[in-house]
Amino acid sequence: MRRDRKPGGPGAPGDAASQRPAPEAVPAVDSRLIVREEGFRGYLGEFRRKLRSGELGSLPVVVAIVVIWTVFGSLDSTFLSAQNLSDLSQQIVGTGMIAVGIVFVLLLGEIDLSVGSVSGLCAAVFAVLNVLNGMNEWLALLVAVAGGAAVGLIHGFFFAKVGVPAFVVTLAGNLFWNGLMLQVLGTSGTVNIPSETIVAELYSTIFHNAAVSYVTAGVGTGLFLLASLLDAKRRQAARVPFRPVAEIVIRTVVIGALAFAAAYILNQYQGLPLALLIFLVLLVLLDFVLRRTRYGRQVFAVGGNIEGARRAGISVPFVRMSVFTISGTMAAVGGIFLAGQIQSASQTSGGGNLLMNVIAAAVIGGTSLFGGRGSVWSALLGALVIGSIQSGMNIMGVSNAVQFMITGAVLLAAVVVDSLSRRSQKAAGRA
Repeated sequence: MRRDRKPGGPGAPGDAASQRPAPEAVPAVDSRLIVREEGFRGYLGEFRRKLRSGELGSLPVVVAIVVIWTVFGSLDSTFLSAQNLSDLSQQIVGTGMIAVGIVFVLLLGEIDLSVGSVSGLCAAVFAVLNVLNGMNEWLALLVAVAGGAAVGLIHGFFFAKVGVPAFVVTLAGNLFWNGLMLQVLGTSGTVNIPSETIVAELYSTIFHNAAVSYVTAGVGTGLFLLASLLDAKRRQAARVPFRPVAEIVIRTVVIGALAFAAAYILNQYQGLPLALLIFLVLLVLLDFVLRRTRYGRQVFAVGGNIEGARRAGISVPFVRMSVFTISGTMAAVGGIFLAGQIQSASQTSGGGNLLMNVIAAAVIGGTSLFGGRGSVWSALLGALVIGSIQSGMNIMGVSNAVQFMITGAVLLAAVVVDSLSRRSQKAAGRA
């Protein structure tokens, strides 16, 4: 039987509890806003908190570069010479570009073991089409890069749609594409690439005019400042934490100082290499894709929590297939630059320690093996570490055997740092 509420009962218009005003909601305050109001002391405290919680970012690899350069520079002064550093900036481009594709795959917590063979195959395709068959060099270049993208799409299909583990798919691909490369090269085994072809010129071209290096540094610094200000304005309009103008200016000054210092060193030898410029432009574009687009957020979401991403309506198969397509594309681009470096495509293209170096570069640069954390700039930093170690040991006449052991030890150290960082973040409730 229905009971009517009494006029004087709880919740009635005259009830004191119902007349009491509801407590005002307390707005959430981001801790970053508090520490920034405290000035230098606040930033120092935030830095200590990040260290304790395992949020190391690029700090370990930056420290590693400083230590490596200091050690080799003290042992042999030619290591820090403008010529050696300029050569180093060109030599890391091929490896770095392939490592960028590996970064995308690692963000999903997966691995691609085929990039070495794919890079060699695409270099062989270009050489055979252009040099042996007379195809237009730009068309041959496009076919080679498109071939890398197609290979990555095939890997992504078997992984995302069929359900074959990425490790198995790409391991099988490593064998299959290496065999196809040998088939494409034919009985000769080696195709020399003339120095006047676009592939060789992309690697060897250097802008000798000093103004080009300084203008590039200035444009890069200006774009960084503009992007930072626009991001702060966008976040302020959305009423979320944003960087104050003073902090943006300080960060821009630091970035600008590094950019102009690099330009000065390059100008002390020959100038700005075109290969390095292309590499940096690609890094900026892909960094924008990862950090400023919906697709980039989906990649991080799938790598961080695949079930949560699925429930949020993200097409996990599409993200997986697209990531492996990007990996195959960047493997092709890197293979083209490596072929331009030695001006040939041979049966050894994409072999040796290339696969180890590109994976090591991505991991050493700060991309987590567990997925969900990393940046395309990891490829640049990691390739710089690997290249610096190899360059320094070559100057000192260290054998390849010792170089392999040292590079492996550095890779293990990077993985240990990543594991300890992840454990600290879990303990701090931030993973």
